[in-house]
Amino acid sequence: MADRMLSAFESSLDKTTLILKDIEDAYGWPKDRRNQSYAALRTVLHLLRDRLPVDESVEFAQQLPVLVRGIYFDGWVPSDVPIKLNRDDFLYEVRQGFPYDVEGGPERVTQVVLDTLRRHVTQGEWQDVKDTMPKDLAVMLP
Repeated sequence: MADRMLSAFESSLDKTTLILKDIEDAYGWPKDRRNQSYAALRTVLHLLRDRLPVDESVEFAQQLPVLVRGIYFDGWVPSDVPIKLNRDDFLYEVRQGFPYDVEGGPERVTQVVLDTLRRHVTQGEWQDVKDTMPKDLAVMLP
């Protein structure tokens, strides 16, 4: 039993590392900038989570690796969502939550993370997420 739990943890760690590496690769960041890729992932995940209705948020999270799911739900208050954010509000909040100056600013950070997440969930679930977004925000989702 302990071996299975360790294996599940290692698998989740590997999948989480892959997601962070995908973000780093999109920017050309070396691994020593892992704090930036983590901050980008966490910031965009939290804004996406808070914009989604509770049921859709939970369905989306089920497709994330366990470690990323923990990041996703950290600090979540379901009774406070969904928060109405349009594209400009979303990008403003990314800038507030992501403390690094990077090429392309908050729009590029958002796009890189969303592109990465898209590759790690099913097409059907991603479409469900897009369908819950206002049009100006949905166009940012690949």
